Amino acid sequence: MNAQPSVRALLLVSAATIVSTPALAQESFELDTVYLAESKRDVQTDTATAETTVDQEEIEDRQADSIAELVDTVPGVTLINGNTAQGSGINIRGFGANGTYGTDQKVAIQTNGASVGSEELYRIGTQLYTDPELYKEVNVIRGIAGTFEFGSGIIGGLIRAETKDAIDITGGETGFKLRQTLQYGTNGSQLASSTILAWQPTQNFGVIGNYTYRMQDVMVDGAGNPINVQPTALPSYNVGALYTFGSSNEHALRATYSDTTSAEYDTPYDSFGTTGGSFGNVDRMVKSRTATLRYTFDSATTDWVNVTANLSYADQQIDSTYVSGSSPLEGTPTFPFLQPLVDADHRYQTTKLTVKNQSLFATGPVQHDVRVGVEGIYKERLDASSAPGGTDQRLAVFAVDDITWGGLTVTPAVRYETQRIGGPAYAYYNNDALMGGVTGRYEFGESGFAVFGSVAYTENLPIMDDLTNPVYMTQSEKARSFEIGASFDRGSVLADGDQLSLKVNAYQTNVWDVTSYTTATMTPITDVMLRGVEVEGSYSMANGYYTDLNANFQRGWGTDASGATAAWEGIPADQVRLTVGKRFGEEYDLSWEAVADLAMNRSATPTTESLVHNIRATYRPQDGALQGAEFRLGVENVFDLDYTPHLATRAAPGRTFKLSVAATF
Repeated sequence: MNAQPSVRALLLVSAATIVSTPALAQESFELDTVYLAESKRDVQTDTATAETTVDQEEIEDRQADSIAELVDTVPGVTLINGNTAQGSGINIRGFGANGTYGTDQKVAIQTNGASVGSEELYRIGTQLYTDPELYKEVNVIRGIAGTFEFGSGIIGGLIRAETKDAIDITGGETGFKLRQTLQYGTNGSQLASSTILAWQPTQNFGVIGNYTYRMQDVMVDGAGNPINVQPTALPSYNVGALYTFGSSNEHALRATYSDTTSAEYDTPYDSFGTTGGSFGNVDRMVKSRTATLRYTFDSATTDWVNVTANLSYADQQIDSTYVSGSSPLEGTPTFPFLQPLVDADHRYQTTKLTVKNQSLFATGPVQHDVRVGVEGIYKERLDASSAPGGTDQRLAVFAVDDITWGGLTVTPAVRYETQRIGGPAYAYYNNDALMGGVTGRYEFGESGFAVFGSVAYTENLPIMDDLTNPVYMTQSEKARSFEIGASFDRGSVLADGDQLSLKVNAYQTNVWDVTSYTTATMTPITDVMLRGVEVEGSYSMANGYYTDLNANFQRGWGTDASGATAAWEGIPADQVRLTVGKRFGEEYDLSWEAVADLAMNRSATPTTESLVHNIRATYRPQDGALQGAEFRLGVENVFDLDYTPHLATRAAPGRTFKLSVAATF
C-alpha cells in the first residue's frame, strides 16, 4: 500500500482550512444575491428532511461514469463496486446494496417518477443501468421522513432523477441546439460520447434527443490488479418532448423515453467478484427501458388547484446464458442445482400512475401547502428458473401538509397502501399498511439558525422474491425513525459577501419483523437498530474561494432469532469528505477533494483507513473562438492508493486521469 497522510492529519488540516479560509481573501467587492452560493453544492438548510440535490453543474463537474457515482458524495450514501455497470449497488444509511444482493428493497430509485432498479437477484447488482449524461438533476432523501409522497418501505432513502428537457439546452430560444461531449479516462481506456440535439420550434414546445455511448476496458486498482474481467459497453439514448399550452401556459404535457443496454460476455455470474468461482461465467445482456407521460395543470385563477398526473412504465430485462465449462462444479451432483441460477432470464415490468394535487391557502396567520394524491402500481415479474414470478398490485393514497406559522413549519404526512401479491404457481396474499410521520422546523428570525426534527413510521410490504415462503408473504417489515438536528445559513458571516451553510442531523432507525437478512449461519435476523450523524457544510467567499464538507458517522446492530446481537454488517465506514477550491469568475474552477474513510473494525470483514485525493479543473472560455466550449480535467486517486472501500467486494480503481470537452452549437 502506498504511504499516505493519516486520517487524523486530514481532519486537522480540514479544520484549519475552514477556519483560515477568510484570510485568503485579497479583495472585497459588492455581489448580488445570484453569486452567494458558489460552492460545489447547496446545502438544503430550508427543510427538516435529510435531503441533498446534485444539480446539472455538479453532474458535469464530476465526470461520472454512472448515475450511482453522482450520489456517493452525499453523506450517508455509499457506492458499492460502482465503477462498472454490472455488479454495483447503492447503500444509504446501512440499507440497500450488500455483498449478496444489489438491493434489499429499502432504498427506492425513481427516474422521472418511474420506479427502477430494485429487485433482489442473487449476486447481481442494483440494475441501475442508466447514464449520467441523460440527467439534469438528482435528488437524494435519506431516511423515512419526506418519502410518503413517493412510496412505502423507503427505510434507507430515496433517489429521484430527472432527465433533461430541450429548454435546458436551448435556454428557451427557438431553433436548434447541438451539445456534444467527449470524455476519456486513462484507467481502462474509458471513452464516452454524448450527443444532445434540442429543437425548440416555439417557445412553448421543445423536443430533445440524446445518444450516449460509453465503453471501458479492464480497469486496475492501485496495485495494478484488474477490478473487472471483460471490457464493457453501455449505449444509452433518451428522447423527450415538453409542450405548454393555455392562455397562461397553465397546462404542460411532458413525454420521455430512455433505453440503456449493457452487455458482458464470458464474465463471472457473480457480478460482485472478478472470478467465476463455483458459479462459473455467463454471457449477460441487460436492457433497461423507461417511458413516462406527465400532465400538469397549474390554475392561473386559484392556488387551490395544481394537478400532476404521472404515468410511467419501467421494463428491465436481464438475460444470462451459462458459458459451458466455466464452473469447476460442472459434471458433479451439485451443478444441476446451480445451473438454474446461472442460466436464468429475469424480466420485471412496473406500470405506475400517480395523480396528486397541490393546494396553497391560509387559515388566518397559518400558511398551508397541501399535497393529496392517489397512486396505483402494477408490477409483473417473469417466472425464472431461479426466482419466482408473479404480480404485485398496489393502491395507495397519501396526504402531506406543510403548515407554516412565522418561523415554525410542521409537516404531518400519511400514506395508506393496499397490496395484492402472488403468482400462478403460488397463492395470492392481501396486505395493507398505514404509515406516516411528522417533521418540524423552527427558524430563529434573521439569525440564520434553525432547529428541526422528525418521527416517521413505514412498512415494507412483502415482495415477489419471497413467494416461495408463505410465512413472509403476510409479514411486512416495519421501521420507525427519529431525527433531530440544527442548521445555519447566512451571508456576510466572516467577510463581506461570503455565504456559510451548515446542517447537522442525528438519527436513529429501528426495523423489526425483518425478513430480508440472515446471519452467516443462516439464522434469520429479526431486528435492526441504526444510529448516525450526518454533516453537510459549505462556505463561499466573494473572491471565489469555497469549501465543502460532508461527513457521516454511523453505528448499527442486528439481533437474530436466538436473541444474539452483533454489529450490523451493512454499515459503511465513517467518512469525511472535504473540498477546497476557487472560482475565477465564470471562466475557471479549480478544486481539490480529500475523502477520508476511517478504519472499520466493527465487522467480520474489517477494513483499514484510507485517504484518497481527487483534483478537478474546469475551463469555460467567455470570449474568442472557444467561447461556449467547456474543458474539464480530473485526476481521481491522485496518489494511486491501493484500497478496498468497506462494503465493497472489489478494490477501488487506481489513479485515473479524466479529460472531457463539451460544446453547445
